[in-house]
Amino acid sequence: MNKGEFIDRLADSTDLTKKEARKLLDSVLDLIQDTLLQGEEVKLVGFGKFAVRARKASSRINPQTKRPIQVASKVVPLFKPGKELKRQIEKNLKSTQTGVGRK
Repeated sequence: MNKGEFIDRLADSTDLTKKEARKLLDSVLDLIQDTLLQGEEVKLVGFGKFAVRARKASSRINPQTKRPIQVASKVVPLFKPGKELKRQIEKNLKSTQTGVGRK
């Protein structure tokens, strides 16, 4: 599902117009982004946690040249699903016997 499809479903499941649904989604995403940029976490109980994590610098092997390369340290966004979300996904996938990403 892409952002446009998400907005369509959000509008259909609420009393919002598509324009209002887009504004709502953009506001939520902006708030999550702003919170992460401040170094804070966003915890949505039952759904998951958005956070930022620092990765250490490391040495890797370039698969084409087989030479070692240095990967710089960096800060990356992270999403960790909540227990309830994981439980529901596992239950649903077991009952339907389909893989992730299938329609």
